[in-house]
Amino acid sequence: MAALLGSSKRVLPGFTLSLGTSLLFVSLIILLPLTGLIINTSQMGWAQYWQVISDPRVVATYKVTASAAAAASLFNMVFGLLMAWILTRYRFAGRALLDGLMDLPFALPTAVAGLTLASLFATNGWYGEGLAELGIKVSYTWVGIVIAMIFTSVPFVVRTVQPVLEDLGPEYEEAAATLGASPWQAFYRVVLPELKPALITGTALSFTRSLGEFGAVIFIAGNMPWQTEITSLMIFIKIQEFDHAGASAIASVVLLASFVLLFAINGIQSRFMRRVRGNS
Repeated sequence: MAALLGSSKRVLPGFTLSLGTSLLFVSLIILLPLTGLIINTSQMGWAQYWQVISDPRVVATYKVTASAAAAASLFNMVFGLLMAWILTRYRFAGRALLDGLMDLPFALPTAVAGLTLASLFATNGWYGEGLAELGIKVSYTWVGIVIAMIFTSVPFVVRTVQPVLEDLGPEYEEAAATLGASPWQAFYRVVLPELKPALITGTALSFTRSLGEFGAVIFIAGNMPWQTEITSLMIFIKIQEFDHAGASAIASVVLLASFVLLFAINGIQSRFMRRVRGNS
């Protein structure tokens, strides 16, 4: 009777139909594009593949992209944690608006974001003019790439940490305060350990998102070879040259890096969940 009652309350269809539908969409959206990438890459031998991905100009794009993505992710780790804390712990006028603005990079086309940032940080822009007087140039430099990546990837940290903070509540901090802990000690020893898995996950997602960013970056980067040329642009150049195998080879490097990061994220989450179950 209990089994019959439980099955009658199911909202989704049975396991077979649900799994089949899910696998169908996974195949159409994820597996087929990845298969096409592998097929294009397999058209070249190992020596040719290594020659493409180890070309000095391509390696320079790896360095520019990875260093800018790392800088953007580290900034997002601090800023995203701060924004999640403000949105969770405080109530103030305009909080709902600020909360909604955190999702703006998801809704705004990346090309629009890139054009806007390039205009704002140009030497005659609202921000760039003042920075130029201090001798700081942003547009068409590595710094501009970092700013574009920050803009497009900061929601990953905010939206990953925010639910954990909401579930955590201020009771832990209050309990630590009653035991004589200072606000910083309460945060560092009580709150931060609970936030660490979500914070690491959000930062890694921010880094992965920045690795593949294209539209927001190319308009502010300047795209100078060896200096401000990103890997996504190099892939686009290869496609324009009808070198689809070369473009797929370079894309496979980015794909591999993303997979490694995603598997690392899943490993961190699995370890955290096992620790939570062990403590409960």
